[in-house]
Amino acid sequence: MSDVVTATSDSVALSQAEKKQKYEFNKLQKRLRRETGQAIADYSMIEAGDKVMCCLSGGKDSYAMLDILMGLQKSAPVAFELIAVNLDQKQPGFPEEVLPQYLSELGIEYHIIEKDTYSIVKDKIPEGKTTCGLCSRLRRGILYNFAEEHGVTKIALGHHRDDLLETLFLNMFYGGKLKSMPPVLHSDDGRNTVIRPLAYCREKDLARYARMKEFPIIPCNLCGSQENLQRQVIKDMFQSWDKQHPGRLETMFRAMCNVEPSHLADNNLYDFRNGERRGQSSAAVGQAGPEPVDYGRLNVLNV
Repeated sequence: MSDVVTATSDSVALSQAEKKQKYEFNKLQKRLRRETGQAIADYSMIEAGDKVMCCLSGGKDSYAMLDILMGLQKSAPVAFELIAVNLDQKQPGFPEEVLPQYLSELGIEYHIIEKDTYSIVKDKIPEGKTTCGLCSRLRRGILYNFAEEHGVTKIALGHHRDDLLETLFLNMFYGGKLKSMPPVLHSDDGRNTVIRPLAYCREKDLARYARMKEFPIIPCNLCGSQENLQRQVIKDMFQSWDKQHPGRLETMFRAMCNVEPSHLADNNLYDFRNGERRGQSSAAVGQAGPEPVDYGRLNVLNV
């Protein structure tokens, strides 16, 4: 009899744990969808008829981006197309079977581009030097060309809020510029438009979501990337701030979205003699544009 009672008690405890886990997952998923939908609406990232290319690296962020966009696609107020693309750069040990298997199970159109940029980078960059700059330029060129050849209108990258903040500080500390990754970027030649749908999402939320979804993560250190890169220094600083000063990162990101050129010192942005922004009359400052489609609200209702 006691064994039956114990078994029943264990079953109830397990059921409660499962309910709690499901509740936490749904709550997190709704938050990420809401934040992604809001970023899409705020920056007009996706429009009717767009063909969006989701660039997958095999990391948590790009997996989450594809997953969230596929969810939003079902309830979005406009119709758009999604394709997934991975660039196999031929790093030693890269598990080339992981992404095709995962994407086949999703049933989404996907393409694996095979280009040996790893050998090029290793040949051009001396041992011990940072390879990320050249690697990213080569990768960007390949993806841009692929997008143009396949009628892609938007290239979606998995950069999140923390990436944008880290880039801001990297440019301030090491580049002497007040610039970051914009949520939307038009290439210099006008051929491509890059969007970052996860611009409002926190990295720690995406990491938790990836664990819950059990994405088949591919390690990001296959190229032998150095731990002491400048970005890692900034990342460690942010993690420390997030623990010691909760809310600081959120405030910093709000500041990125609320810039006042007249209170900085860039003559190219603000005409200090005449007291108005460059290239924009004072009457035009603050004028509202067309009402954006509220992806965020619609998708919260449809989760």
